[in-house]
Amino acid sequence: MAKSKAELRAINKWRKKNIKTFLLNKTSAKDVIEQLEKQPSKNGYIKELIRNDIDKNKLQNLINK
Repeated sequence: MAKSKAELRAINKWRKKNIKTFLLNKTSAKDVIEQLEKQPSKNGYIKELIRNDIDKNKLQNLINK
């Protein structure tokens, strides 16, 4: 069943508030895109890499104190 205009407005409002999108250049980030496309969960893969980097930086900061 098609969504009403009000439903679509509500969905778009929620997306603007809760979702952040990043773009990759297909030419300069080809290797990154190829690796990402191999993953069953793109979002999970990106979050895991970033969280590992955050943890690594926290540890490095503790060592350097």
